[in-house]
Amino acid sequence: MKKRVTGLGGFFFKTEDPDSIKKWYNQHLGLDTDQYGCTFWWKDKDGNDCSTQWSPMDKKTDYYKPSQKEFMMNFRVENLEELLKVLKEEGVEIVGEMETYEYGKFGWIMDPDGNKIELWEPVDKVFLKE
Repeated sequence: MKKRVTGLGGFFFKTEDPDSIKKWYNQHLGLDTDQYGCTFWWKDKDGNDCSTQWSPMDKKTDYYKPSQKEFMMNFRVENLEELLKVLKEEGVEIVGEMETYEYGKFGWIMDPDGNKIELWEPVDKVFLKE
């Protein structure tokens, strides 16, 4: 198994009014917000285009379940399928099944403190503006 986590993929948190919070961060901190929050673009050490997502979510979301926390971290990973197998062998709680989309693969685990962690094997080029 080579690399596991390669970077922070995103930070997601619950709020009473996601649209108002996005507007506040846009107005006061200059975040270029859209319906999902804000995407930060950067280059990795090899010069590849990468992104990190900041997303306020409705307080009522059940996306973080079974975690009861108000936030969820998303980590960028390489070879998610292999990583999930290794983590399972190591006794890490896997949540649900891996999901695949045009922009990447997603899997979820729980840490010992009850935090749900989203693992993302991205396809960054899907997001790049032509």
